[in-house]
Amino acid sequence: MTDHKVRWGALSTANIGRRAVLPAILRSRNGELRAVASREAGRAAALAAELGLPQSYGSYEALLADPAIEAVYIPLPNSLHREWVIKAAAAGKHVLCEKPLAFHAGECDEMIAAARQAGVLLMEAFMYRFHPQTARVLELIGQGAIGEPRLLHAAFTFRVANPANIRMRPELGGGALMDVGCYCVNVSRTLFGAEPIAAQAFASWGATGVDEQLVGQLRFAGDRFAQFDSALTLARRESYQVVGTAGAIDVPVAFLPGSADTTIRLQTAAGAADETIAGADEYQLMAEHFADCVRGHATLRYPPDEAAANMRAIAALYRSARNGGRPEAL
Repeated sequence: MTDHKVRWGALSTANIGRRAVLPAILRSRNGELRAVASREAGRAAALAAELGLPQSYGSYEALLADPAIEAVYIPLPNSLHREWVIKAAAAGKHVLCEKPLAFHAGECDEMIAAARQAGVLLMEAFMYRFHPQTARVLELIGQGAIGEPRLLHAAFTFRVANPANIRMRPELGGGALMDVGCYCVNVSRTLFGAEPIAAQAFASWGATGVDEQLVGQLRFAGDRFAQFDSALTLARRESYQVVGTAGAIDVPVAFLPGSADTTIRLQTAAGAADETIAGADEYQLMAEHFADCVRGHATLRYPPDEAAANMRAIAALYRSARNGGRPEAL
């Protein structure tokens, strides 16, 4: 089966899968979406019909028992990631799991161990990292276009209108930091190519107990800093700026650049110059990379240990926010 397309299944009919990831798998050059599962058989059957899939299942266990499925995509609520990643690994399935990978780094470690024991791949679905825009920013930094990167400002906010939304439920892993702030943490670590050594955060806690707004900062070795704000109660923003000793790069559409062309701005002593980045489906590129790795044609660009490191930073930020902004060491 080495030269054939990877056969995928999806656990859940969640919107992120239905609207973005599953269509991307269908379009991918090396993947074939075969089945979707839901705890409600009717929902699975309806989505299978909508996407033209040959199979649907009324339970996650039934899909995992299908010997034709090689890899699964898991877009379940954060609180269910650990359980179903471990079960999928035990069933011999490679796993692409939505972000954040788990509730905390300890759960990540359990999931990683389960995948390694089963000999399957596990990757967190931070799709923006596969877009050519991110690749270009990393290239510019690597070329020294802004000198030594020392400071990053990031923002990801949007307004949740429905108070019953799962993002507002702490038992499901909701909250601004877990839902969108995690991108800001991730891009900081990605662009600095390092792990933070300290964290500080302040939060506004909603009636349900989740952080509806969280502002944080991370300190990295070498006097490098990242500052970000995240919210489920503010107008939509998704941007970052990385500042170096010789210039800065502005990315106004940071995490969901999509298939339309985007623009980044490079500012140096010579002036400011805009660069157009051709649009691309970051979800499709992510799925294709994962399938290439399943087939042994590539190595995971972002192994699951990297997801555990992201969760350690998130945990430190939450500790700080719950203690009135007291700085926390990692």
